Amino acid sequence: MAEGEDMQTFTSIMDALVRISTSMKNMEKELLCPVCQEMYKQPLVLPCTHNVCQACAREVLGQQGYIGHGGDPSSEPTSPASTPSTRSPRLSRRTLPKPDRLDRLLKSGFGTYPGRKRGALHPQVIMFPCPACQGDVELGERGLAGLFRNLTLERVVERYRQSVSVGGAILCQLCKPPPLEATKGCTECRATFCNECFKLFHPWGTQKAQHEPTLPTLSFRPKGLMCPDHKEEVTHYCKTCQRLVCQLCRVRRTHSGHKITPVLSAYQALKDKLTKSLTYILGNQDTVQTQICELEEAVRHTEVSGQQAKEEVSQLVRGLGAVLEEKRASLLQAIEECQQERLARLSAQIQEHRSLLDGSGLVGYAQEVLKETDQPCFVQAAKQLHNRIARATEALQTFRPAASSSFRHCQLDVGREMKLLTELNFLRVPEAPVIDTQRTFAYDQIFLCWRLPPHSPPAWHYTVEFRRTDVPAQPGPTRWQRREEVRGTSALLENPDTGSVYVLRVRGCNKAGYGEYSEDVHLHTPPAPGQARWLPPVILALWEAKAGGSPEVGSLRPT
Repeated sequence: MAEGEDMQTFTSIMDALVRISTSMKNMEKELLCPVCQEMYKQPLVLPCTHNVCQACAREVLGQQGYIGHGGDPSSEPTSPASTPSTRSPRLSRRTLPKPDRLDRLLKSGFGTYPGRKRGALHPQVIMFPCPACQGDVELGERGLAGLFRNLTLERVVERYRQSVSVGGAILCQLCKPPPLEATKGCTECRATFCNECFKLFHPWGTQKAQHEPTLPTLSFRPKGLMCPDHKEEVTHYCKTCQRLVCQLCRVRRTHSGHKITPVLSAYQALKDKLTKSLTYILGNQDTVQTQICELEEAVRHTEVSGQQAKEEVSQLVRGLGAVLEEKRASLLQAIEECQQERLARLSAQIQEHRSLLDGSGLVGYAQEVLKETDQPCFVQAAKQLHNRIARATEALQTFRPAASSSFRHCQLDVGREMKLLTELNFLRVPEAPVIDTQRTFAYDQIFLCWRLPPHSPPAWHYTVEFRRTDVPAQPGPTRWQRREEVRGTSALLENPDTGSVYVLRVRGCNKAGYGEYSEDVHLHTPPAPGQARWLPPVILALWEAKAGGSPEVGSLRPT
């Protein structure tokens, strides 16, 4: 029995460790800098609320041509804790400006960068391309020096490193080899110590003895969050600017009239909101998993639908190509027949002209006939020959080719077709219809008329929805009565309740799907049933058209 309980306890412990390990691995994605894809090191909070390593931000600004706005170099770790093994390799390749040079630039409020003149009247506005949101963020005149360090994120990164590191003991940096395990850290000295080294380097009676020891760490941070403008601890939060401020910031005119609260109030409010949001998320894990399944199903459906859409487009384009190929063959056949007919006529005309040349058969035959002395025989032979010679002479005097060599009549005008093919695009859903209030009436029957906006895609049919608004609201979603597949741009609602207020709306549909609804229109039916009512001629004409079977009017009946 005891062995079973021990095994159960061991299994539960292992499951918890697996969950913790998985959670830590998943959290690692949140701790990577979007620039260097390494763990955050001294992250800065950009105005867009995203984070970036200070060194990465300096490099990005350097690539943008800004010099002298890389922030305070004193924030760069210089203690033994910042060994080459713990620092990013990009820092060893970068040559930083000299501290005195950088201080002068920061105090002057501007630096040297392409296109800027010294002593310009307008202050420089530094834009930082945020790698997370892909937007340009304005940093102000002071650049990175005006940004807060995200100390909370630094602590989370440090705890993560300690939880996932193998043999993660932090060693004393002042011990002679081999170093002992560190037990204390000092923010002022920016180093970790074992017990003996801490006593040695913090002797009683000296100023260092006043240093407050901390837990050993590889990253030393200031005790509190300091205002980047005045180097004082922040004590308030400006809700208008959404920025932490110190006492000196409060009295500045830039925060005049702003809503400023103590940082404790902002801390409690944000902590409560975050706690409630996190509690809600943790309490709805089943809902999250269900939505993930729906999204995965949507991904699969999108892949299938996208492939079907590709096949449909390819089939339609192939159909257009087949029609064009058939038309091409027909046009080429017509040109071929016209060409052959013209060539035959021109060939016959060439043969006739060749018969007129000296030494040809016709001329020689005519010369021999002229040698005939027997008059009756000459008349008999020359009669037919004279007709041929006369025709040839006339053709020679009024020469023109028997057929034109031009095929201009076979030229195609494809301007309209090319425009249509160029404008060939995916079909869009119809835009929201516009109800024509001048032609919409409510009498014994309700007549509704609408039109599409000028540049809207066409609608194959419409859906008209209506409901009464003067009845008590029923629990649940509002139920509309509808008429599907209404043809034309008008519809009749027959036998409405008298003395009631109806709200109506319309939307169009085509092969791409349903469009947006029109704006709601409210109509009041006459209150007195049985009284004679005057109907406008346009309504009577429409009713007569409806009775005659006009396809432009649809009938609506309450369901």
